[in-house]
Amino acid sequence: MTGMWTIEPSPVDHPDATAVMRDYLEDVAGRYYGRPATAEEVDRALAAEPADDLVPPSGVFLLGRAGGAVTGCVGVKLLDARTAELTKLYICPAARGSGGGSQLLLAAERAARELGAEVMCLNTRQDLTEAKSLYARHGYVETEPYTTGRYVDHCFQKALL
Repeated sequence: MTGMWTIEPSPVDHPDATAVMRDYLEDVAGRYYGRPATAEEVDRALAAEPADDLVPPSGVFLLGRAGGAVTGCVGVKLLDARTAELTKLYICPAARGSGGGSQLLLAAERAARELGAEVMCLNTRQDLTEAKSLYARHGYVETEPYTTGRYVDHCFQKALL
């Protein structure tokens, strides 16, 4: 599965969006726990970190598709008038290595600029090494934490100007 993806905004409550967010949480929770995440654990994670802030005018949720199938997602939300946060960047396992992560990241940066942001920040966990490599390849630099939390091991940012 290589080539260009189609990346478009989606309501967070659209069935395709809710399905890919469940897949995302199953993946990251499973990696965190070192075993497959249970449906109950995914439900708790969805309740603890809802995506209801990824809606206009201060946010957006993007779905990536390749070959007509949903293959990834990413969210962007404004933290303040000039700073956006990247969140929920996910590539389905079958689509990894296809360049979709870069395409989703670039689409998220465009969306952040359209929201008026000058800076994009993000946080990630230590074990998500592929994500950290992706961000570094795209010019994100590690910074002091802008937030705290159980899953915040590294914070990055990039000027969008």
